[in-house]
Amino acid sequence: MATKDLSLHHIIKESSVQKNAPLLIMCHGYGSDENDLFSFASELPKELFIISVRAPYAMMPFGNAWYAINFDGGGKWSDDDEVIGSRDLLKKFVEEACDTYPVDKDNVTLLGFSQGTILSLAVALSYPELIKNVVALSGYVNKDILTEDLKEKDFSNLDIYVSHGSVDQVIPMEWARKTSPFLNELNISHSYSEFPVGHGVAPQNFFEFKEWLEKRI
Repeated sequence: MATKDLSLHHIIKESSVQKNAPLLIMCHGYGSDENDLFSFASELPKELFIISVRAPYAMMPFGNAWYAINFDGGGKWSDDDEVIGSRDLLKKFVEEACDTYPVDKDNVTLLGFSQGTILSLAVALSYPELIKNVVALSGYVNKDILTEDLKEKDFSNLDIYVSHGSVDQVIPMEWARKTSPFLNELNISHSYSEFPVGHGVAPQNFFEFKEWLEKRI
């Protein structure tokens, strides 16, 4: 559907309710685009107002990224300044969407995959007043891109679903397994699951996070 001119290109699926709809914002992974996670939209609760965003950096020959990943010497690294810029751009987009569309600004969920999960967690942990739920698929917490005042934040309204493939060849399992202890340190309500897949979303993973989400919107 045609969308309004906000800071990130996006597509939408309108809610079955006319106003104050729960908002779900989808954030795709590295090298993908807004159509990827949007394939889930028709299977999710009808009352959700769903927005799927396109990451800001175009890749060649196709696809988009939230930040560049540089490969050298057998390793890979990212520019944290660029990541923080995307974090705050996503924050700005959340605020714009809440002002523009007929949604409930107190019922916002971020759903991310891989790089989109890293950004979604960064926004929710840095600006918990904006986000109610996060569905964090195949990603991890990058502590270097969070605001420095985490201990002073109020996370009492935040709930996070975390899942990862136990044979993920892109983001190591041990990175994902650090997420739950980190969230426990901040007393953040969360769920953590592993599935016997690689870097992707298994059907049972989809049905589990869908059920989790249905209970929280």
